Amino acid sequence: MNKKQRRWRNRILVAIALFFAIMLAEKLGLWNALFGSYATYGEFALYLIPYLIAGHDVLRKAWRNIRRGEAFDEAFLMTVATIGAFATICFPETEPQLAEGCAVMLFYQVGELFQSYAVGKSRKSIASMMDIAPDYANIERDGELVEVDPNDVPVGGIIVVKPGERVPLDGVVADGASQLDTAALTGESVPRHVEVGDNVISGCINMTGPLRVRTTKPFGESTVHRILELVENASEKKAKTENFITRFARVYTPIVVFAALALAIIPPLLGMGHWSDWLLRGLTFLVVSCPCALVISVPLSFFGGIGGASRLGILVKGSNYLELLSNVDTVVFDKTGTLTSGTFKVVAVCPEEGIDKASLLDAAAHAEAFSDHPIAISIKEALATGIDQDRVRDVREESGHGVFAMVDGKGVLVGNDKLLSEHGIAWQESEQIGTILYVAVDGRYVGNIVIADTVKDDAEQTIRDLHAAGVKSCVMLTGDRRDVAEEVGAKLGLDEVHAQLLPQDKVDEVERLLSLERDGAKLAFVGDGINDAPVLMRADVGIAMGAMGSDAAIEAADVVLMDDKPSNIARAMNVARRTMRIVWQNIIFALGIKIAILVLAALGIANMWLAVFGDVGVAIIAILNAMRAMRV
Repeated sequence: MNKKQRRWRNRILVAIALFFAIMLAEKLGLWNALFGSYATYGEFALYLIPYLIAGHDVLRKAWRNIRRGEAFDEAFLMTVATIGAFATICFPETEPQLAEGCAVMLFYQVGELFQSYAVGKSRKSIASMMDIAPDYANIERDGELVEVDPNDVPVGGIIVVKPGERVPLDGVVADGASQLDTAALTGESVPRHVEVGDNVISGCINMTGPLRVRTTKPFGESTVHRILELVENASEKKAKTENFITRFARVYTPIVVFAALALAIIPPLLGMGHWSDWLLRGLTFLVVSCPCALVISVPLSFFGGIGGASRLGILVKGSNYLELLSNVDTVVFDKTGTLTSGTFKVVAVCPEEGIDKASLLDAAAHAEAFSDHPIAISIKEALATGIDQDRVRDVREESGHGVFAMVDGKGVLVGNDKLLSEHGIAWQESEQIGTILYVAVDGRYVGNIVIADTVKDDAEQTIRDLHAAGVKSCVMLTGDRRDVAEEVGAKLGLDEVHAQLLPQDKVDEVERLLSLERDGAKLAFVGDGINDAPVLMRADVGIAMGAMGSDAAIEAADVVLMDDKPSNIARAMNVARRTMRIVWQNIIFALGIKIAILVLAALGIANMWLAVFGDVGVAIIAILNAMRAMRV
């Protein structure tokens, strides 16, 4: 509880203490003894004290909004209802509603304070991520460490991260070894070991040894900066349900104000009873009609859901995506880096007759010299002699097929079978299971290299969890060979597998799946590569594997999994569905109770105390229920 909330709480506690003291004195008959025939006016003056202590800011807000032409809000309803209750002192034929009028304001303020506390608590799980932002970076100058602004560190610069400090920028370990605490980013409690050559991402805490890190990105493009942008912008993208409640409140509030006015005026004009009785019914109607239970609890539920997901290392860019995620019944996966680890290894080098393995691997590795694709990296790592980039020129990517390069003056093609077919080169199909790279030199097929990828440990469980969560279809799209894709699909229990697809083919396949969706159902696509960005944007919900994913994929996605575990997809869907259940529980509960009490108020059965429960009591119960969305 912050300083402002503490002052607010203390003011309300003082007002409540005075209120109950006045009520007790009234029950004991002290005011009659003290004020005699003026006891009612004495009570009026006394009840006015806690009323003004607790509610003076509400009165000011209502007056300020009236002057701006924005009268119809909760402050206006409370002001009119409570002043009306105090005004019943002017009707001698009815019991004055002084205690009730004061109580309405007091308990309304209790509800508002409770809401403020609940919102503050739900923000902590998201706002705590703001603590990952580094204040400085250490660089060496004249043999000494100097603290500088992370924005001032150039790409390629060397920074020093001491034990206990946060990594300020993304980079590669140039010297040292240590354990990194990644919990703030991924929700993973197990430290990650890093050494020379390993990638590190900003926002992690260095735990054991000093590290010298060569930066690979400016601060504005670093992981921590992207996360902060996602957090700051999440509240701007509202769900349809949240927008509906906002619009509903704008229309609902003036309607109930005029309905209460009609209830207070029309029946006595028609001779159906005393003015005081119908005025009291109108005031009761006005109190219970306040929509704060809905306009508070629904956004709070979404905010709590987003905050709860963030504690699991799942960043949801807005409540609209949380709502869409709850309706997903088809999940489409990329393969490499999503369901598989993306850490390829050369498992076989198969040269044609007359070609030795070393020259085949040498030609392929140099053709891939300038590529950062995982497959290219695995080939280069397999070449024990290392890469001499001076031997390579005229490198050209063949989209979705492979690469062409001039190596030692010879034209080398490395890629899939389609690449060689397009260049009119005859090739021998490999019977081995894995990703097959065919190699041709100066138009002649010289052999193939077999690359193997490993399925992620939790991938199989992910598919089972998704089916258990009600997902009807789990589909894999990949540019890899059909036999490799089908082997992975069979192992994981996927419903459909589509292989040998170019990036545009993936978009076409997603379009086809979208056309088959039943009403209200949504499709999610999960990917991590730069070529997945178009599909991530086309899907109803795009999910990016964040920690290892490309910038383009993270930018295009609606949900980012910071730890790259596919099992978090099912967890994200469970959070989304639980949040939506809570949202609808609050809507149905609040409207149901309010409608019942409104009817009773119109019939003269409900009194002001029941109206207080219908407003503040319902709001507090709805807030408590909304806070459940934060627990994951």
